[in-house]
Amino acid sequence: MHARLVRSAAAAIAVAAASTLTGAPTASAEPSEPSPSTSAAPVEIPTPDVGGVEITIKDTAGDALPGAVFLLLDSAGQEAGRRKTDAQGKLTFSDLAPGVYRLKETASGSSLHEVVADQDVIVTPGATTRLTITDPFKAAKVLLQAKDDMTGKLLPGATVNIGTGTSTLLTLTTGAKGTASGELPMSSRKAQFWVKEIKAPVGYDLYKPTKTFTAGPGVPVTVTVTNTKATTTPKPEPSGKPAHTPTDTPASPGKPNSGTGRATPSASGSDTPEPDFSTIAATPVGDSTPKRPTGSLAHTGADATPWLIGGAAVLIAAGGGALAVARRSHSDSHTEDSSDS
Repeated sequence: MHARLVRSAAAAIAVAAASTLTGAPTASAEPSEPSPSTSAAPVEIPTPDVGGVEITIKDTAGDALPGAVFLLLDSAGQEAGRRKTDAQGKLTFSDLAPGVYRLKETASGSSLHEVVADQDVIVTPGATTRLTITDPFKAAKVLLQAKDDMTGKLLPGATVNIGTGTSTLLTLTTGAKGTASGELPMSSRKAQFWVKEIKAPVGYDLYKPTKTFTAGPGVPVTVTVTNTKATTTPKPEPSGKPAHTPTDTPASPGKPNSGTGRATPSASGSDTPEPDFSTIAATPVGDSTPKRPTGSLAHTGADATPWLIGGAAVLIAAGGGALAVARRSHSDSHTEDSSDS
């Protein structure tokens, strides 16, 4: 009986426990949110396409220049790359973000060439920008000298033209020290030039020959022109002009100046000169053209012919009367002498 009671109690406890469990909610009956799977792939952020720059460098003669160094700067001025050209004169900047870059040549790789100026380069997405750059040759340095051909003294003031073919590339004038310098542009590793003097130094003849010389990039060359002293000859005296101009000094009648043959005014206070009867008597009566006395005053431009004719007639009459009186006096004195004897 006791065992029967124990089994009854155990059965009752089992039923109570089953009923309790049946009334409680079960966790598996409710749906739950799925948890994220740890095996899912990460989300990728898209990036823009990159670009690049390819450079070929050569000189003006068309030859490739290896060893040239280029620097690439971004828009913020930061270095984006530095490269050197290969044996074919090429280099490449790759994996560049699109934008505007600054390209600088820092070395040409040659002692004969100059570097080019900085320039901007645009990089576009998914493309390569190709550039061809030409480095110029360095200029030839010219020293001009002008010298005396005998003493070798340097002469200032000589002007020359220097050029090639039909083109004048440089004009130089020697300074106080007899020298001048300049630069000749070069388009090859060696070239020939001519020099022609267009103005000689003071006191020297022009150097007429045209000289030639050879020059190279960056190499100094000296050009010399020689000048001969100009020969000076005395200027001849102008023909037709007397060496001595006679002095026009009037002299008194009958007293000519030495070497002049001209009469001077009388020493007396009279303004009217005494007539020269020897001249008057020698003038033919029928000759109406009066003889111009030596030493007369210069012609003033007025027509004095009527006055001269009238004066001559008066003088002739006076001379004739004087001559008659003189003859008569001589005859009377002769008669008196005869009667006295």
